Amino acid sequence: MQNRVTKLFGIQYPIIQAGMIWCSGWQLASAVSNAGGLGILGAGSMYPDVLRQHITKCKETTNKPFAVNLPLLYPDIGQHIATILDLKVPIVFTSAGNPATWTETLKNAGIKVVHVVSNEKFAKKAEECGVDAVVAEGFEAGGHNGREETTTLVLIPQIKNAVKIPVIAAGGIGTGKTMLAAMALGADAVQIGSRFVTSEESSAHINFKNAVVQAKDGSTQLSLKKLTPVRLLKNKFWEEIAAAESSGASAATLAEMLGRARAKKGMFEGDLEEGELEIGQISGYIDQIKPAAKIVHEIVLEFNNEIQRLTNIRL
Repeated sequence: MQNRVTKLFGIQYPIIQAGMIWCSGWQLASAVSNAGGLGILGAGSMYPDVLRQHITKCKETTNKPFAVNLPLLYPDIGQHIATILDLKVPIVFTSAGNPATWTETLKNAGIKVVHVVSNEKFAKKAEECGVDAVVAEGFEAGGHNGREETTTLVLIPQIKNAVKIPVIAAGGIGTGKTMLAAMALGADAVQIGSRFVTSEESSAHINFKNAVVQAKDGSTQLSLKKLTPVRLLKNKFWEEIAAAESSGASAATLAEMLGRARAKKGMFEGDLEEGELEIGQISGYIDQIKPAAKIVHEIVLEFNNEIQRLTNIRL
């Protein structure tokens, strides 16, 4: 299918792999792009020289478009911007910060810019800043999340009505059926994270992948709301955070408990007890580790089959 997002990015399918920290290296990004979606490098967990290496490898392993996800609060963001401009990355997804800061710089270099939002207010602000599209991320999503806790079902039509630029749905999407549901709500494409965490090409530790596969309904919870809300797989670290939050711990106390490199310890190094394990609610029905291309193709096949099924329904 062709629509505003596939034309904007020059891709076959309106399926975007989220730029997840510690999981989204060049192997995953190039595999998704080669399968017809849009692969994204997760720059938030990369030093500047590492990002340069991953962009270079991505260019060597795919001739299709790919993107870089750039958290705007990244401490060395100036170096990341310089790398992106130098290596002529075609698309940048920004998140966790003010899109006004770098959008004009990127756009002036001919780069397509997309910003991640969790409410209508920030969607409008991003549009005013000149971004080409927004990712509307609902409460179900893994990783950092909105404080409003608005579900994808509610968020997508709200943002669709608020902006004129393309809307990419994220949060709780990992199958062809959920993709179709998001597009029925007005989304032009979907961004999928959790299901690609358990791809063979994901750079996540095998312990983390297996933990996601074994997750059940209710295995995740939104935590650290006084800092930056993040959905976590329940483990020893989560239990400590939950106890502290229930007792009224301050943001400073929670930040001290979180410390540094907690996500790396969990997702990249495989420490399932002390690590921060960021994953979405759909982890409850992910049951296999598969090649990224197979994941893309399964989503497309189910999407098309579901359309066919629904065409036979009459009210």
